[in-house]
Parts: sequence; C-alpha cells; structure tokens
Amino acid sequence: MSNSTNIHNRRFVIATIALLALLIALIIGNLLIGSVDIPASEIFGMLTGEKCDNHIWEVIIFQSRIPTIITATLAGAALAVCGLLLQTVFNNPLADPSILGISTGASLGVAIVMLIGGSALSSITGSLAAHLTTLSGAFIGAMAVLAILIVFSTFVKSATMILIIGIMVSYLTSSAISLLNFFATEEGVHSFVIWGMGNFSGVSADEISFFTIAIIISLLAAILMVKPLNALLLGTRYAENLGVNIKHTRNTLLIITGLLTAVVTAYCGPISFLGLVVPHIARLSIGTSNHNILTPITMLAGAVMALLCSLVSVAPVSIGIIPINAITPIIGVPVIIYIILNRRKLQYFN
Repeated sequence: MSNSTNIHNRRFVIATIALLALLIALIIGNLLIGSVDIPASEIFGMLTGEKCDNHIWEVIIFQSRIPTIITATLAGAALAVCGLLLQTVFNNPLADPSILGISTGASLGVAIVMLIGGSALSSITGSLAAHLTTLSGAFIGAMAVLAILIVFSTFVKSATMILIIGIMVSYLTSSAISLLNFFATEEGVHSFVIWGMGNFSGVSADEISFFTIAIIISLLAAILMVKPLNALLLGTRYAENLGVNIKHTRNTLLIITGLLTAVVTAYCGPISFLGLVVPHIARLSIGTSNHNILTPITMLAGAVMALLCSLVSVAPVSIGIIPINAITPIIGVPVIIYIILNRRKLQYFN
C-alpha cells in the first residue's frame, strides 16, 4: 500500500469520526431547540419510553422534530451524493442538479400541480392525494429533463456540451415556472413561493417511511456505482478500455440523480447549494476523489450540513423559522469562491 493511500485512509478515519461526532451533536441540538422549550430530561425520558404528562410535548417530539431530523439527514446525504455523481460524470466541479436543470424540472412539475390543479385536487380528494400528486409532478418533471439529457447524450459525446444543454433546459423550465406564476392565483403563487424557500419539516410522521425507503434505495444504487465512477476519473478512453459502458453508466447515474432530486424536491423544496458545495468539502477533508471513501464521507458531510442548516433555521425562535434557502448560500458561496480561486492548487478532482 502506497504512502498516499495510507494518508488518505488516515484522513478518512479522522473525517468519519469528526463527522459522526458532529452528526450526533446536531441531532441532539435539533431535538432540544425549537419554537417550544422542552426540558432535556423530558425529551430523554420520552425517547427511552417513559410516559410524559404533557401530550403536546410528545406530539412535538415524535410528530415534528424527529421526522424533521430524519428528513434533513437523508435529504442532505441525497443532495450531496447527487452533486458528487454529476461532478464526476461531467468532470466539472460546478455541476449539480440545479445547474443541469434536474431540480428546476422537478420544480416545474410541482408548479404545474400547485398552480394549476393543486387546490382543486386537494378539495376533492384530500391533502394526502394532493401531496402524492405533488411528488408525482416532481418526479415527472425531473425525469422529463433527464430524458432530454439522455437523448442528447446518445449523439453528443462531449460531457461539457451536455452540461451546457442542461443549463439551457434549466433556463427554459425557469421561464415556464415564471409564466405559471404570472397566470396563477394569488393564493397559489404564495404557496409555491413558500414551498420554494426550502423546508425540512414538510415530511409528516405518516410520510417519513416512504421518504426514507425511497432515499435509502437510491443511495444504495449510487454506492453500487463506485467502480464505474472511479474509472471515469481516468477519462472516458481509459474507462472504456477497462470495460465501462460510458453511455449506460452516464444514463444510470443520471437516473439515480433524478430519483434522489425528485423525492427531495417534492418534500423539501428546491434546496440550493448543498449538492454543489458538500462534495468539495468532502474532497478537501480527505484529499482524494477515490469514490470508495469519498462517497460515504460525502453522505455524512451532506447530512451534517443539512442538520446544521435545519438547526440554524429554528434557532431564532422569536422570529419564526428561517427558510433553508436563505441559509445555504451563506455557507456555500465562500466554499465555491475558495474552490474557484484555488482550482490550480487543488489537484484532488483529477
């Protein structure tokens, strides 16, 4: 085993321990801090099975804070992995679901449901059916953008050109969303704007099972793509010589990314910057792009970042919950500027 491999493995162990410690601390913080002040002893008692005299506290912990923690953890890991997959596929450190138009496609699907048929559906069939329809709209929108990218990828060999096509598709879908907002009702526009700000508390205790299963299955699929991802780091020609089917691998990775993006966007809104920034934080922490160790670190870092944003959003209880998308740029922009300014010094991406 080479010296550089030993260094990377040592960094991996240190980063894993640090991220797990941060994850546990942030989970505790999200349990303790909220709009209602609940004593830590009461929370610990409820979590260990003791009966609480205050039923409202039980509802807050089990129906609100715990589902929010699970949602933030899984959504952060999912978006971070999406960014990692796309940055590797397109060999571009600035690729992420929003730039490629996948997030915008999911948002367009949600906009069609909320601004055109959402209120009518909710009044006829109930909120659960309306929520499932919102999820379906996000999935169809994300898959539609993916279908466009996959079609172009069949005869466009350059990953850079596909990235540009994704950006153009993103502009088109954003234009469609603006037109829908222009013709929609005031109530519909208000609901869509609130949804677009980002929120990890939108998954109820009844819906958390589906959300968890969908995200975990997609993350496992991403983990299974580690070997092709490492081969792509060597370049398309080397990867083909190693037996990697470039088109099939690229399409599979795009589908995984689309699934993760659609589920997270439908439930949490179009969360920005996590997919773009977290893979860089993970690479900087371990100093390598070897996906065998980079993928789990990226998942952990994404979960930690999302939980941090969730905690910051509820910390100022006197003014209410701050939108997630008002917090992520504050964390993300400095990291991206650092990457751009030091891109020649940072060799980990290649």
